[in-house]
This record gives sequence, C-alpha cells and structure tokens, in this order.
Amino acid sequence: MTLANLLAIHRLLAFSATPTGVQRLLTAATRNLADAKIAQLSAENRFDAAYKCIMQCAMLGLWANGYRTSTSQPGHHQTALQALPLTMGLPNNVIIVLDALRKQRHLNDYEGGPISDGVVSECITQAEGLLAHTHRFLQTRFPDLLVNRE
Repeated sequence: MTLANLLAIHRLLAFSATPTGVQRLLTAATRNLADAKIAQLSAENRFDAAYKCIMQCAMLGLWANGYRTSTSQPGHHQTALQALPLTMGLPNNVIIVLDALRKQRHLNDYEGGPISDGVVSECITQAEGLLAHTHRFLQTRFPDLLVNRE
C-alpha cells in the first residue's frame, strides 16, 4: 500500500501543511506528553495524553508528505499509524506496539477497559520516541515546515 493508494480509496485526503500549523501541532504534542507525565492524573488520563501525542506525531508525518486522514471515515487512527513506515520510515515492530496501544485506547474509550500503570508507561515511552523521531524527521526532510514564514 502506498500513500497514493490510500488517497485513491479515500482513507487519506490531499493536504498542504503550513509552518504555523506544524508548529501548533508540535507544541500540542509536546504539551500532551508533558501532561502524560503528571503523576497526580489517573492512569486513563495519562494514557490518553500520551496516545494523543502519538496521534499528533502520526498526523505530522502525513501532513509533511501532503496528506491528512479522512476523519469522516472509520479507522482514521489506524490509517495514520499504519502509514508511519511510509511517512516517516518507522519500522514495523514499532507499528505493532503503536497499534496495540490504539486497540487499548479503543477498549478504554468505548468499553471502559482499565489502563494499567505498565501500559501508561509503555505509551509514554512510545510517545517520547515518536516525538523525538518526528522532530528529527521534520528537521532533516522538511525543514521549511519548521520555519514560520506566515
């Protein structure tokens, strides 16, 4: 599957990222990661914040490549995560872990499934790694998106 294939089947939409938009999303991802580390929050809220950081990074990968998910389509989180090897070159073993976290989020949000401290810790670890990777990716491949020209 390519990004063009995902566009053709309406899983992705064409999108032109701006430096301002990219900076806002990077700032939000960084803030969500910091929130995930607040020990006084419940495990569920810490997990949600870390997961949100992961999704924001996945969106940045798509944005940089000229796409965004079609949020009107079911499965847009799965699409964004599974596109990471195409957008930012992440290895499949990382995608497997991120997808497991996506499934855990779904269970928690829609069925009230509990979130253990171990899952929170793993989600934070993955969010930290992906945010660092996203910064390096943008600096290396799309530095013009990091310069505010608007």
